[in-house]
Amino acid sequence: MRGPASGSRALRAWSLGAGRAFAFGLVATPVFGVVFFSACGSVSVSFVLACWLCRALEPLAPAPRLAEAVGGAGSWVTWTGGLFGALFIGTAILMVPRLGAATVLALIVVGQMLGSLVFDHVGLLGLPQQPISPTRLAGAASLILGVVLIRL
Repeated sequence: MRGPASGSRALRAWSLGAGRAFAFGLVATPVFGVVFFSACGSVSVSFVLACWLCRALEPLAPAPRLAEAVGGAGSWVTWTGGLFGALFIGTAILMVPRLGAATVLALIVVGQMLGSLVFDHVGLLGLPQQPISPTRLAGAASLILGVVLIRL
């Protein structure tokens, strides 16, 4: 079923490219830790680079600008994104050298999918409610099977 959020080919291609970039980031981040002799140094450099990129891309974003967003306050949830970004980077630093990039990324995607199913189901933070269905559960199960196959 195609909905208004299904997007164009260009948007889907961009998303696939971002996925490849995330995978590269998983591999590069532990290397930063070695170069800077510290996981914290690696996280710091990653966040500085991310801030520069976000500021450069800000004019392309349809959302409110940084000054408007900060001035508009928001709930405490608004400010948790950085914490979850640090968790992502910390996971890469600790897990990629032990499990490999493909396994770590597959596990992250499964975790995201399982969380997203619940978030959609309950309408978390104003999301439109989308009940968990057998079809959606089958999709998540397929991702879990993918993790098993990658580990073989």
